[in-house]
Amino acid sequence: MRSLLLFFAGAACAFAQPITAGIKAGVPLTDFFNTVQTVSTSVPNRYIIGATVELRLPLGLGVEADALYRRLNYQATIANPLGGTTTDRSTANSWEFPILLKYRFPSRVVRPFVDAGVAFDTLSGLSNTVTQTLAPTPTGPYTNPALKNNTTTGFVMGAGVDIHAIVLHISPEIRYTRWTSEHFNLNGVLNSNQNQAEFLLGITF
Repeated sequence: MRSLLLFFAGAACAFAQPITAGIKAGVPLTDFFNTVQTVSTSVPNRYIIGATVELRLPLGLGVEADALYRRLNYQATIANPLGGTTTDRSTANSWEFPILLKYRFPSRVVRPFVDAGVAFDTLSGLSNTVTQTLAPTPTGPYTNPALKNNTTTGFVMGAGVDIHAIVLHISPEIRYTRWTSEHFNLNGVLNSNQNQAEFLLGITF
C-alpha cells in the first residue's frame, strides 16, 4: 500500500505542470492597412502590447494564450461625382486573441521553439468622422462605410527562442498570421491587410 501511494505521489509531481504568465510586447512588421497613397493614408502605431499565459506540458510541449492590443488609424479622401470631396477618418482598438500549441526543442538555457494555432481579432471603440466639401456634412448616426467585419479569425505560426534567466523566461519571437477575412474595405481606396507579421518579446514568470 505504501509503495502504491509513493507511486501516485511521484506521478502527480511528474505531471503537475507549471503555468507561466507575464507580458508580451512588440512591433508590427507589416502595415494593418493597404492604401492607395494618392487618396488615403494610414497612420501606423508601431507597438503591440498585452498579456500572455502558458500551460507547460511534458515532452517540451505547451499551450499559450495571449491578449494583444494595438491602435488603428486611417484617413481616406474620395472625390464626389458632382464636385468636392468626402473625407472619412476612423480610429479603432484592435484586440487579438491567439491560442497556440508550442514545442520547445531540448536545451538547458536557450531553447528554440515553434508554435502554431488560431487567432481571433475584434474591434472596439470604433470612431468614424465623415466630412464633405461642397455638400452638407452628414450629422449621423451612420455606419463606417469601410467596415466589413468587426471580428475575424486567422491561422498563426511562429518561431523564437526561450531564454531561461533565473526566475524569468525571455522569449523573442517572429509570428505570422493569415486572416480569413478583412476588417475594412473601401472601394479599392484602402483595405485591411490579411497577411500580418510581427516581432514579439514575451517576459513571463
